[in-house]
Amino acid sequence: MVDKKQLSTNIPKHVAIIMDGNGRWAKKKGLFRAIGHENGTKAVREAVESSAEIGIKHLTLYAFSTENWNRPKLEVDTLMKLLVNSLKKEIKTLQKNNIRLNAIGNLNSLPKKAREELLEVIEKTKANDHMTLTLALSYGSREELIKTIEEISIKVKNGVISPHLINETVINEHLYTKNLPDVDLLIRTSGEQRVSNFLLWQIAYAELYFTEVLWPDFKKSDLIEAIYNYQKRERRFGKTSEQLS
Repeated sequence: MVDKKQLSTNIPKHVAIIMDGNGRWAKKKGLFRAIGHENGTKAVREAVESSAEIGIKHLTLYAFSTENWNRPKLEVDTLMKLLVNSLKKEIKTLQKNNIRLNAIGNLNSLPKKAREELLEVIEKTKANDHMTLTLALSYGSREELIKTIEEISIKVKNGVISPHLINETVINEHLYTKNLPDVDLLIRTSGEQRVSNFLLWQIAYAELYFTEVLWPDFKKSDLIEAIYNYQKRERRFGKTSEQLS
């Protein structure tokens, strides 16, 4: 186990987490999946507060994917209710820790009550500047890229953008994450080793970290372990080790 004091000053600016394993956590204990999701919200609180304390500036959590709409209706309804209740309860935590809430994804597809609660908390925390917490809701990276291509194509057709001037900057400006830096560290819990349509463009040079820990059991010590592992890696961005030194 790594203590916070062992972390160097090389703290990743943007950490993204695929919070996986709520259902399996509940199944292992003989509980309903909904109980796993409820306990998962406790892990979210600890991850958010720990990230703010460590000095991470941007934390993005994969809360609900576009594919998750295909889950049983009862589970989807439970997740949406949890979202509303969590937002209501956690606004005090966000304000106390000077955290701004942000959201990415097809937010119009969320139930009216969940969307209204989300937008209310976003508005109330917009002046906070210690850390930005982004919830990826009804989010899918392929859908995001299709939306981006469509928007840029319309601008090209209307003469707003010249085709030969389209570059990474132009694409970034049309993504849901246009106000966020690229991801430095992507964490996935539960032992699965895939990115599941999450921030495909934004993780182009991210360090990937996979842990067997199921999300409801993910603690501050697990986050610190992931960051320590990140700090031991050499991030070359296509260059050689000699060039970096």
